[in-house]
Amino acid sequence: MGGQAKAKKKSKPKRKQTAEHTVMSPQERMKARMQDRAKKKTAEKYTVDQLLEKAEDCMDNFDFSMARMFCRRALDIEPTNLTILDMLGNICAELGDIDKAVELSPEAGHGKYMYLGQIHTGKEAVQYFSRGVEVMLSTMDAQAQGACGGGAAITAKDVSVAFCSIAEIFFTDLCMEDGAADKCKETLEKALQYDQHSPEALQLMASYLFSLDNTEEGCDYLRRSVSSWLPSLQKEEVAAASAEEHDQEDEPTNIPPYESRITTAKLLIEAEQFEMATEVLEGLLEEDDEVVQVWYLLGWLFYLQLDKPGTTADTESFRKSARTYLTKAKKLYVKLCCEDPPLLEHTEQLLGELGGEETVAGEDDGGGVGGGPSLDDIADDFVQSSDDDEEEDAMEH
Repeated sequence: MGGQAKAKKKSKPKRKQTAEHTVMSPQERMKARMQDRAKKKTAEKYTVDQLLEKAEDCMDNFDFSMARMFCRRALDIEPTNLTILDMLGNICAELGDIDKAVELSPEAGHGKYMYLGQIHTGKEAVQYFSRGVEVMLSTMDAQAQGACGGGAAITAKDVSVAFCSIAEIFFTDLCMEDGAADKCKETLEKALQYDQHSPEALQLMASYLFSLDNTEEGCDYLRRSVSSWLPSLQKEEVAAASAEEHDQEDEPTNIPPYESRITTAKLLIEAEQFEMATEVLEGLLEEDDEVVQVWYLLGWLFYLQLDKPGTTADTESFRKSARTYLTKAKKLYVKLCCEDPPLLEHTEQLLGELGGEETVAGEDDGGGVGGGPSLDDIADDFVQSSDDDEEEDAMEH
């Protein structure tokens, strides 16, 4: 009996090695139990979709720490959900934890790679974007075979956008690298292969061709780019004007961002596609009439047409339009306290060649030659937008 009792005593250390909780302090065990209880309570109370919605709200408000907490709770419920892993990877990247962002799901979730590509430059950015493309193509194959789990479907348009991001780096940051031009062209061709109507890819191809002095082919791509979205935008504007009581926003999804369309206008002016450039710029004014660069480009556009062959009959009309737009550009520049000396200098130079700023009836010219408009009256020349009112109300509260 005594021998058996001693044997039992000797076996106790083995139990201590196999049971992990025995090496935890009472406080640690209590904390672990509370965490498990909180996770179970979260799983019972909220769905994954609700938790992800809260995470997105936090991200919109730049509260990434809180967003990470909601994502982790969602991951407790569905540990293999690619949407959650991808979002959590993006959040970790935002918080500067790059290794963790990739470690979460290196073979799934392209979003984190696209984000990392955006915050890096040069070769590093290309590497991240390229990895994102690999993940997208792999996911698309899985989707085609019906073997893809949770997460939003990847489209050919998504792949095209990624290739455009890579091409733009070869066109800018890496333009002096050996073979950059060939790589840029190759990547753009892939972008168009996945989305032949992509406004961004077509415009980048136009820029690439212009850089090689291949103006004719570049103009063709540029016209195709604008034609892919301008008619639908104009149609939307007409529809909105005839039915202002409808608040719904059904803008075509292929319309490029505002800044991108300013670049489009510059390229059209460079290619002397003045009529199409005017349509693009006037459309931009419809959306926001307080962007100095748009007024300036319209003035520059009409100025350039003064010396074009066959425009003699319209010379005075072009001159007046150029003065009107450039005058607006200068006034708005002062009103908004812009900081773009070259633009202001060129605007004043053009106005000097056109005979000075255009004076509106009843407007004080500021007294003195070349004095410009009176600063006291500038606010009267522009009606404050409703957006400005809303921003001021928000600041007051």
